[in-house]
Amino acid sequence: MPSPQSCPIRRLLVANRGEIAVRILHAARELPEPVETFSLYTSDDRSHCDVGRPQHAIQIPSASSYLDISLLVELAQKHSIDAVHPGYGFLSESAEFAHRMWHEAGSLVIGPGWESLVQTGDKLQAKQLAQQCGVPVLQAMSQPTTNVDEARAFATQVGFPVMIKAVDGGGGRGIRLVREEHELNNSIQRAIGESPSRTVFVEKAAVDGFHHVEIQIIGDGTGQVRHLWERDCSAQRRFQKVVECAPALVQDRALVSRVIKSALRMASEIRYQSLGTFEFLVSEQRREFYFLEVNPRLQVEHTITEAISGIDLVRTQLLLAQGYTLHELGLGAKVNASHPPPNAFSIQLRLCAEDPSNGFSLSIGKITGFTVPGGHGIRVDTHVNVSGPALVVGSNFDNLLAKIIVTAPTWEASVRKAQRVLADSRIDGVKTNISLLRGIVAHPDFMAGKVDTQWLGLNLDAVLQQGENISKTLRELDGPSGPSQKVTAQSSLPASNLLFRKGDAWSITLEPLSKDSQQSDKVAHHLRLSRVLRNEFPTSLAAEIEYTTPTSQGAIPYRMQLETTTTAAAALVSSSHRRGDPKNPHHIILPLSGKLIEILVSDGEDVAENQVLAFVKQMKMELEVRSPRSGRVRWVHEMEDEEEDVAEGMLLVELVPTNSNVEVWGKL
Repeated sequence: MPSPQSCPIRRLLVANRGEIAVRILHAARELPEPVETFSLYTSDDRSHCDVGRPQHAIQIPSASSYLDISLLVELAQKHSIDAVHPGYGFLSESAEFAHRMWHEAGSLVIGPGWESLVQTGDKLQAKQLAQQCGVPVLQAMSQPTTNVDEARAFATQVGFPVMIKAVDGGGGRGIRLVREEHELNNSIQRAIGESPSRTVFVEKAAVDGFHHVEIQIIGDGTGQVRHLWERDCSAQRRFQKVVECAPALVQDRALVSRVIKSALRMASEIRYQSLGTFEFLVSEQRREFYFLEVNPRLQVEHTITEAISGIDLVRTQLLLAQGYTLHELGLGAKVNASHPPPNAFSIQLRLCAEDPSNGFSLSIGKITGFTVPGGHGIRVDTHVNVSGPALVVGSNFDNLLAKIIVTAPTWEASVRKAQRVLADSRIDGVKTNISLLRGIVAHPDFMAGKVDTQWLGLNLDAVLQQGENISKTLRELDGPSGPSQKVTAQSSLPASNLLFRKGDAWSITLEPLSKDSQQSDKVAHHLRLSRVLRNEFPTSLAAEIEYTTPTSQGAIPYRMQLETTTTAAAALVSSSHRRGDPKNPHHIILPLSGKLIEILVSDGEDVAENQVLAFVKQMKMELEVRSPRSGRVRWVHEMEDEEEDVAEGMLLVELVPTNSNVEVWGKL
């Protein structure tokens, strides 16, 4: 039985979370015919429900439940769901999910259908489709593998560098660039660990001077397909997109036209239905391009295509799923590959809870202030509820806090707008990559459009330093309180969520812990904040306080200055975990939070400098923790579970001799 192309939608389940769940829920509420909306949430993560306002919110047991196909089928049956929108992520590319939903629950999964997912979601099958359509591809293995010797033989044949790629999945996961043979074994194992099917293949790498250009395709399943121009995703770090723009920064429109024609040929060949992105590497200098993969789903960066085209892609996707044709949606006009893009430039900036100064490790904690300005040509897609409970960033979910989209008539004007928006934005409570974003849009290469896929990696230190300098200047201009203290419903969280405010007071008691203490009674004290000088907790805090003890004649004034702190992630560490001492030269301390999946050293083992000690998983990415120097292991943490929740600050290894600094090599 072929995949159904459409069905009436009266009840829609949004099987995702975060900003994309909000985006889909909003689009569903704007459809011509009323649709009853259902959303999923966990006990510790429901902000998307508060912002998106579904008519029904269904609690699921845990974060892994979002990927539990059997559970989702059961929920669809129970609630008589007509259609399921998976957003983006693994389920959006799963042919099994689409097939089971239709056959077991009678629910249509919004997307191209399971037959197209088989052809496009599998990267090797997608490469075969490209070759059938005469589209250039890079040399690659014809079959998936888990065998290092097979991978080594192919890499030797085509020459290094090569790419190790998961056969399925997306979002930059399961991809490793291998420049030398000795890196193969470890890279394959890590890519396999991030692959849903746990299989990979090897491909010749094209890394010098290439733009990452993707074509937005839309089809109605009748054979009618059209493009909505292209996006440039070259500003990326280790295959994770950071900043995207539309149209592409490639000046040679004839070359871009050839790329668009290739995408249209492939989409027409399989009578593509719904939204899809056909991705390519494009070298303007060599005037050549290569097909990469198909993302048969809505993309994170769909926003910038919407901005330049004026077309609501999510609404259009929902209407296509109900049987509308491109002609009925006003999209039937012939737009050939050489048709110039609209006279607009749009940039998307991914604001994430991560610490660029610490290997881009996840930053866990409570968001206590969230300010992103508005204005002409500015859009913010987020699940942060500025008028409700503070969002807590944990290790179970993606760390994307918001997508900031700016649009202007020219590229220069768009970049200037991005600089202004980032300068006026502030997020408190967790560390973010905002300084990195500020550094990118301030760099002359970015303004000149001279950004290829290797640019950010090669210039990361300089970009980060420039961004930090900008952020420091902005903090000095803000003064002690900063803009996030000026609380409005539109710009930041309510005052009740701020951790420290002038006038706050606490009554505290001190009770001796020692049983030998002569004083057994609790002693009452009083502490009052009289003036907040700087509030960037947990990064920094300065305040004037009044402290009253039972024996004092009155309040004693003090100036309080925060010296050191650990992140809120420390709360995740169980009592059995030893905390590392940063001052102890023998301690190698875990520099990030997540799930500890493997420790590679044992007690008494000799360790070389830069050797991998352990792997920590964050949001399905496996990150390496390496030793900063050589030494002998005197003690090593003993894992309690196969995937153990751990937090920044945990003692991982005692190494003699050692240095307490640890590098994180997250090959994303």
